[in-house]
Amino acid sequence: MRAIAPLRGGRRRARVRLLQSRNGSAEGGHIVRHRQPLDRDLDRWQGKLPRWAGRAMRWLRRPSSRWVRIPAGVLLIIGGIFGFLPILGLWMLPLGLLLLAQDLPFLQRPMRIALIATKRRWHRLRLWLLRRRRRRSRDTG
Repeated sequence: MRAIAPLRGGRRRARVRLLQSRNGSAEGGHIVRHRQPLDRDLDRWQGKLPRWAGRAMRWLRRPSSRWVRIPAGVLLIIGGIFGFLPILGLWMLPLGLLLLAQDLPFLQRPMRIALIATKRRWHRLRLWLLRRRRRRSRDTG
């Protein structure tokens, strides 16, 4: 039986301990990394994006892209503040916060809560639109 437990101290994302079976071998030789809840949620959203956007998001989420991710997040937040201008918009603010949450642990929980709330609102909106469309087609047909 395999189990995953984070090591104490240091970076929790990078360090994991693999508790192996009695014979001392890992099943299939694969080491399963502990995934933070925000990473799992972002993986789900990334899978729903168009291919080009998913590739860009995957590249930005890599640890080696940290020096691009932090300035891009700050610039997106600044652009979101000036959302009243024609090209810039409020959509930039949550995107910048999501990018910064990859490197700032205190932002990870609020951003995960925001992702869950957005998913629920989107689901309710889709249901409402579907019911409205059915009601209209029933009334006209």
